[in-house]
Amino acid sequence: MKPPFLFLLALQGGLLLVGGGGMLWLGLPLARDAGGAGFWAFALLLALQGLEALFRRLFPASFREAEALHRELALALKRSGASPPFLLALAFAAALGEEVFFRGFLQSLLMAWLGGLGLWVQALLFALLHPAPLRAWAYPLYTALAGLLFGLAYLYTGSLVPGVLAHFLHNAKGFYGLWREA
Repeated sequence: MKPPFLFLLALQGGLLLVGGGGMLWLGLPLARDAGGAGFWAFALLLALQGLEALFRRLFPASFREAEALHRELALALKRSGASPPFLLALAFAAALGEEVFFRGFLQSLLMAWLGGLGLWVQALLFALLHPAPLRAWAYPLYTALAGLLFGLAYLYTGSLVPGVLAHFLHNAKGFYGLWREA
């Protein structure tokens, strides 16, 4: 595996370590009752798919640019020897690391400081971790709204499990579909 892709895994591992450590520091449980997690994960996944379809329809040129960038990443992954099992591992690492850091730690911390505004701030920071060039300007907006959906799911259920599951499935579908096209 080439260094840029090891960096992606290391980044997600770092988010997991910092987020998990932050949750422990705040006294938040790393796992809560996950009753109904499958239902909420499915509902969240459907909401993400609907949001993506809406953005694809409202901002077609911008979303095509974002998809072209994702195809370039998929091609680079394929050329580096990444296999579908690696893509699943990357999708899971991203889902777990980002949910623990952004929702479990950062959102909890920000909401303690800023109240409901903390939900919005974590979504904005989540979007900043997913940058795009100006020609794909709608992608960060999409990502911020996705971060808001993940944050609402965590706020409503009190569990990271639905967000991790939906985030993983959303990433895995995207990674694998783009890898097959590449």
